[in-house]
Formats: sequence, structure tokens, C-alpha cells
Amino acid sequence: MIKTKKPGIVRNLLFAGLILIVAACNSNTASEYTEVKVVDVEQVGTYTYLLVKAKKGPEYWIAVPTMLAEPGETYQYQGGLLMEDFHSEELDRTFESVLFLESLISDKTSAMEGMQSPHGMGAQQEVVHEGRISVAKSDVKVEAVEGTITIAELFSKPSSYEGKSVRITGEVTKFNAAIMDRNWVHIQDGTEHEGKYDLTATSAESFQVGSTITIEGVLALNKDFGYGYSYELLLEEAKAVQ
Repeated sequence: MIKTKKPGIVRNLLFAGLILIVAACNSNTASEYTEVKVVDVEQVGTYTYLLVKAKKGPEYWIAVPTMLAEPGETYQYQGGLLMEDFHSEELDRTFESVLFLESLISDKTSAMEGMQSPHGMGAQQEVVHEGRISVAKSDVKVEAVEGTITIAELFSKPSSYEGKSVRITGEVTKFNAAIMDRNWVHIQDGTEHEGKYDLTATSAESFQVGSTITIEGVLALNKDFGYGYSYELLLEEAKAVQ
């Protein structure tokens, strides 16, 4: 169990997907799931706050990236980070405690719920595999632009581009702002290599989900942010190219 009273830490870890630890409010191990029933829902910005109740114990609050949920629905979760005395500026309310989660599993589908993007567009289903989060493949077909390389090329020979500045043209499939002092953008161009089709980039700029962009950044390999969460490929300090 991890507890913290520093809101900035929670905001950084939540969207970067670094929460793969034992859930607070429960005595389960990290390999077990907790089933809860939704009692109340509060939607604010990029968060969904859910008042939930497990089979045993009192009601408590959990928070996840924005999703659709209604009272009476049942979900399961694993891990989490407990935040005590957490003040939500959007709700102008201080919670005694909130358990922050990366995602929920619906008992209706037994699959990961699709998380809506922070801009309410381009909802993508996320699946966690060994600490990595993969955005579902979109029906994207982006024409190659002179001077750029494809995502398939990057994944087919990443060592050739490591530490070098590269340009990629693709469609923005997911965007999260202000995580660890940077924005995170996922892009796809319709190409893939051995099932790898989604490239993550960090940037100081903002991008609209669904838009086609050309960005330039430095390619880093095997970036590990701890908690078992890492990126095989990460385009860092990316900037839009006109």
C-alpha cells in the first residue's frame, strides 16, 4: 500500500500509467481484483470520481481517467494509489481519501473499458500488458510526407534512429496534458511492424485528438519510468512541423 498527501505526485502518476501497486482500502495482493458497485458519479475534466462499495466494508471514492459510468454498475480494479486529504479544485471539495486507478474492468464485458480522451474525442480502448499500455488500433490511413518516416519503419529498426531527430506524420489517437511537466500524445499512421502501430511522443505543445500532424522529436529507446511501466520507443520533446 502506498499513501501520499502530495497532489502533484498523484496527478503525475495517474495518466502516465505508473500505478501498478497494491490497492489501498483492500488487503488483496497485486494479482487479485477488487469488485465494487458504483453508488455515485462525479465527472470533472479529465477525471471521473466514483463513490463505490465493495462486498465488505464502507463506501469509498476512486478516481480514473474520464469514462462513462452510472450508479448501479459493477466494475473490478487492480492496484491503485491512495491519496489522503485530497482536494479537488474542480469540485472545490476535499476528500478524506481517494484511490487513484489507471483503469477499470467492466463485469459486463470482462474487458478494459475504453477511456475517453481528455478532449472528449477519439475514445480508445486501453489494454495493459506487462506494465505497458497499448492504445487500440484505429482505422487510420495517412499519406507519407516527404522527409518523414513511418511508424512501421521506426519499430522495424529502432536502433538506427536512437538519439536522432526524426519526423513522423500521423493521426492523434490520444492526448494527455501536463503529466510529469510534459504533454503525452499517441499517433498512428496506418502502418505497423509485428503488431506495433502506435507511437507515443512527449511535447510542450498541445494537439487535438483526431487531427493529422507532423511532429519532429528525438527518439529514445526503452524508457523506464518505474513501477513496471516503460516505453519501447518514445519520441521526446516533439514539436509540430508546418
